[in-house]
Amino acid sequence: MKRILVTGGAGFLGSHLCERLLSEGNDVICLDNYFTGQKKNVTHLIGNPYFELVRHDVTTPYFVEVDEIYNLACPASPVHYQYNPIKTVKTSVMGAINMLGLAKRIKAKVLQASTSEVYGDPEQHPQKESYWGHVNPIGPRACYDEGKRCAETLFVNYHQQNNVRIKIIRIFNTYGPRMHPNDGRVVSNFIVQALHGKDITIYGNGMQTRSFQYVDDLVEGMLRMMGSREDFTGPVNLGNPGEFTMLELAEKVIKLTKSNSKLIFQPLPADDPMQRKPDISLAKKELDWEPKINLEEGLGRTIDYFKTIV
Repeated sequence: MKRILVTGGAGFLGSHLCERLLSEGNDVICLDNYFTGQKKNVTHLIGNPYFELVRHDVTTPYFVEVDEIYNLACPASPVHYQYNPIKTVKTSVMGAINMLGLAKRIKAKVLQASTSEVYGDPEQHPQKESYWGHVNPIGPRACYDEGKRCAETLFVNYHQQNNVRIKIIRIFNTYGPRMHPNDGRVVSNFIVQALHGKDITIYGNGMQTRSFQYVDDLVEGMLRMMGSREDFTGPVNLGNPGEFTMLELAEKVIKLTKSNSKLIFQPLPADDPMQRKPDISLAKKELDWEPKINLEEGLGRTIDYFKTIV
């Protein structure tokens, strides 16, 4: 049994990770300040004697004895991270410093949940880990993009200077049960609008592309990365290389929900990437990982969940 700390553990991704870690016989401490995480995401775990729920903000130090740390704490959807951009930068940067400091003191292994947003609006397609990105440092998305880029820098510096055992993953668009219905992400937006019979909002002409991975595939990739050989620190892309336009996604959601919703078009937000697709050859090679759940199957499961909450 390992003792494992998950920051942002009551969030969409964190709650699925906590669940999986407990199922594998670990002792899990879930840390969250509930800015975007929700207690209801983990209430079913509270009766488990090996699960501990702590209200805490990672921008202030936290002291505990653990074997591994998964640093997931940070609002991840544009609606939430742009609501308080200074807080978003602090969470990414100071949260990384605090978790790295903890890992250094107790000699724990620490994984940073970075993001495909470090690539910005990419000029390389698909995106490889060696690509440095194309990010506007003063745009509306910069608080998240640059915060995560700085966190990666800190992780590498702590590893090089202090021999902290690090792992860095870059998460591409992920969806599934427990997504927040008002997070402004395209999958949750489309499903909620379709279930309510409202018009589905497409930004731009709908030809911009995204790659969508189901949450269970991501969690599997996280565990494999944490368990990978010591000298493989990443960063490594974790995403589904299947690429879909926003129009294709909207049509799939309408079909699966049997909705009568129509499409309406709005202007594209500033700095919104036109393409997003991971090159996962490194994850295949180093982690023997690739996504297993296709978009229709994953959307079906996600729609079933949203039917219970909206």
